[in-house]
Amino acid sequence: MEHRDETFHFTYSAAQQAEVEKIRKKYVCEEENKLEQLRRLDRSVYKKGKVWSIVLGTIGALVMGTGMSLAMTELGARIGDLGMLVGIIVGVVGMVLVALAYPVYNYTVKKERERIAPEILRLTDELMR
Repeated sequence: MEHRDETFHFTYSAAQQAEVEKIRKKYVCEEENKLEQLRRLDRSVYKKGKVWSIVLGTIGALVMGTGMSLAMTELGARIGDLGMLVGIIVGVVGMVLVALAYPVYNYTVKKERERIAPEILRLTDELMR
C-alpha cells in the first residue's frame, strides 16, 4: 500500500506575509546593535539630569506656592503678621530651590558624561573602523 501525504499547504499573500512578519518581530529578541547602544547611552546621560531638575523644580514651585499662600491669603491673615513673614521666608526658599534646578541638571549631566565616557568612546572607536 502506498502512503500518501495528505497535508494541506497554504501560502499567504504578500500583504499578509508582511503583517505576519511585523507581528513576529514584536516577539523575537534581537540583539541591540552598537549604534542603538550608543544612542541609548547618550540619551541616558541627559535623562538622569532631567529627572533630578524636574523633581527639584517641582518641589521648589510647591514650596514657593505654599509661601505665597501664607503671605497672601486668609490663612496668613489668621496667623497675623507672623504669617506674612513666614510666607515670605518659605517663598524665598522655594525660589532658591527652583533656581537650583538648572545647576543641578548641569552637574548631573557632567557627572554622567564622566561615568559613561569610556563606554561611549569604546563604541565610537568600534563604529568608526
